[in-house]
Amino acid sequence: MITIGSTVLGYPRIGPKRELKRAVEQYWAGKIDESALREVARQLRESTWTELRDAGLDTIPGNTFSFYDQVLDTAELFGVIPQRFHDLGLSPLDTYFAAARGRGDAVALELTKWFDTNYHYLVPELGPDTAFRPAGDKPIAEFHEARELGITTRPVLLGPVTFLLLAKPTAAGFEPLALLDRLLDVYTELLTRLRAEGVDWVQLDEPAFAADRTPAELSALRRAYQVLGGLSGRPKVLVTGYYGDLGPALEVLATSPVDALAVDLVSAPDSQIAAIPALRDKTLVAGVVDGRNVWRTDLHAALAKAASLLGSAGHVAVSTSSTLLHVPYDLDAETGLDADVRARLAFARQKVREVVLLGQALRNGANGEFADEAARSRPTPRRDDHVRARVASLRPEHRVRAPYDERADAQRDRLKLPQLATTTIGSFPQTGDIRRARAELRAGALDQAGYDQRMRDEIDRVIALQTDIGLDVLVHGEPERNDMVQYFAEHLDGFASTEFGWVQSYGSRCVRPPIIHGDVSRPAPITVGWSAYAQSLTSKPVKGMLTGPVTILAWSFVRDDQPLADTAAQVALALRDEIRDLEAAGIRIVQVDEPALRELLPLRAQDQQSYLDWSVAAFRLATSGAAPATQIHTHLCYSEFGEVIDAIDGLDADVTTIEAARSKMEVLEDLRSAGFSRGVGPGVYDIHSPRVPSANEVAVLLVEAVRAVPGDRLWVNPDCGLKTRGYAEVEPALRNLVAATLRVRATLT
Repeated sequence: MITIGSTVLGYPRIGPKRELKRAVEQYWAGKIDESALREVARQLRESTWTELRDAGLDTIPGNTFSFYDQVLDTAELFGVIPQRFHDLGLSPLDTYFAAARGRGDAVALELTKWFDTNYHYLVPELGPDTAFRPAGDKPIAEFHEARELGITTRPVLLGPVTFLLLAKPTAAGFEPLALLDRLLDVYTELLTRLRAEGVDWVQLDEPAFAADRTPAELSALRRAYQVLGGLSGRPKVLVTGYYGDLGPALEVLATSPVDALAVDLVSAPDSQIAAIPALRDKTLVAGVVDGRNVWRTDLHAALAKAASLLGSAGHVAVSTSSTLLHVPYDLDAETGLDADVRARLAFARQKVREVVLLGQALRNGANGEFADEAARSRPTPRRDDHVRARVASLRPEHRVRAPYDERADAQRDRLKLPQLATTTIGSFPQTGDIRRARAELRAGALDQAGYDQRMRDEIDRVIALQTDIGLDVLVHGEPERNDMVQYFAEHLDGFASTEFGWVQSYGSRCVRPPIIHGDVSRPAPITVGWSAYAQSLTSKPVKGMLTGPVTILAWSFVRDDQPLADTAAQVALALRDEIRDLEAAGIRIVQVDEPALRELLPLRAQDQQSYLDWSVAAFRLATSGAAPATQIHTHLCYSEFGEVIDAIDGLDADVTTIEAARSKMEVLEDLRSAGFSRGVGPGVYDIHSPRVPSANEVAVLLVEAVRAVPGDRLWVNPDCGLKTRGYAEVEPALRNLVAATLRVRATLT
């Protein structure tokens, strides 16, 4: 039986050129059939396995492919896709996609952040009557598919305890963890089948234990792996716990009868491995190559770290710290990057090479190839002394605005908005014409003046549409923006943008995170011209739209040579200057989006307050220069907000818009409990689903919201920007939103 050796814990699955994204969206649009979609998926799996084998990895992860999300895959595998989707009478694949996106009256599963990453997962719905059953053979089928190529893979499964901890109860007071024994029965059956089919190793991912866990949850982990590890006729079991320090869970797993543990030594370099004698009988997979950022590994330091563990475990292998799902495919494709920046980077393919070199060096000593790679220079980040002096000169008053009551009076007099003011979050659909114009500009087929006119034409259309629909506060629609973070990165010094550096965010949604490689500054205004043009078309307020400093960091690959707080302050100062210029251009409302505020929250409570302190301070630094009569909005989406409600309050925004449609306004209880006293817009339209909500459906949510928030502080808006939707969905949904608002507004005194 093979040992693990050098490996990775997972790999990108969208395709080097987003082949899966395009195929899935073509399938949704009816342009290709299911067999064509499955053929694209097969080719991507085959190329991935072949690439990893040819790169020299000792073992290769399997079952890492997904059409949408690995948590949804697990729910499907064990027969717990909610019945409302089966009732639609669709094919199995369309039922799967309906759970992800919604269809008809079947509302999609809730979508939320995957731990502290920018990946989003679909939340399983489990209740007291949930009955798990083997409902698919995806891990087995993909194992055989790889074996036909002469490649033996290690099937990767979401661990049973993490699956339950990520789930949402369907009954009040119910804890999904109560279903553990039922779930272990189907995991037992699956592991037994995998071994019978020739599987040597299986990987069970338990990243939930990189966060603080209760004694009951640790007891569940112990119970799970005593049962699964104690099975006869099973594959060898590797349990992973990436994204942080496993803490007490490490000893729980070490003392269970599993065969190997993978530890994240990038996020938690001081993990107390040597203090756990039980590890001396197991394989320890040392995650010393960063799976979440794009910087080259210091090979000498990584090798020293792995070598220091040799006496603490029966066998030591080398791996990435986490799945490589979070980084782009291949640095070699980025021929346009600055040479100094490029010399500091490694994408997924380069990280695989680093793992292979480290594995060889750990077993046989460093050879010439290792020495050559380790000796390559890594240029230092570029400094901007003016930016550094500006950060050093900051004082507490730079992060404080006038009291809210004073601001609210000034804004009420200036804006004269009705109760239940209606707006959108910012972006409107990115049509084919918009994308073609951007492609023509890049190719030189359209000059800058022609491109600008095309964008102004689109802004004309968006403003006219919003006026006709009857929205109270308008947006310019952001046609000129490719992405809410990348667009700013392309206009700020200290950032680099990639051409092919796509990373999956959720489903078919992919982003190209920019790279913060040096000190950040704003050489010129970024959004002012577009916002001012839109405002010139209407007497209604048009929001200036900015991405907040924390989100810019969260959705970028950030330099690793200084604290995040220092980089956040540099970005915040650039945004502060932008707000000043928007005000000077006559913009009365500025929205500074922070959808990633919860995302970066450290998983361990002991680390959270320092993060919240600097993240809130960065937002306030960006916004506190605004005049009292300028209304500052912020937007947050697809996170559990209860844990950071005090920080949301601490942002001191005049209006906070929050995702709430899929969760049926659950956030309102958090706001009520926290005594939130400023404007709030709980989303009433789920834009991540193609469904068009009826006016009645929106009105029901609004009535619930009015019970928690007074009408003069309650805003009505979609959950998020409309960029990914089409006008055929957006226009009727917004008309229903306004109709529902008028109906509920008429009931208010």
